[in-house]
Amino acid sequence: MTRAFDLDLQTVEQEIEDSADGDDGQTDRSIVLGTLDGTTDEREWFEVVDRGDVLVLAVEGDLPELAEDLVPRVKERGGNLVHFREFLLVTPASVSVDSSRL
Repeated sequence: MTRAFDLDLQTVEQEIEDSADGDDGQTDRSIVLGTLDGTTDEREWFEVVDRGDVLVLAVEGDLPELAEDLVPRVKERGGNLVHFREFLLVTPASVSVDSSRL
């Protein structure tokens, strides 16, 4: 038995083209590298994550002290923070960190 489907291929093709052109509201995301040593205001680091980018910070000093203002702000927005070796990875809520292989 054959079924007929009402499929508008022109509309589907247009949606695919729009999505490929970046018309879906998404912008390119970046991985931003930096150093967490107390010389950069935590608001600057938070803005990186708040706009949707991933932040990888080399920790130079006492992590709990250096990140004490950044951690609550990121967590309030649903972001993730992972301390891996001498680095702090900070991601927005839209990016998960899989640490299952550690």
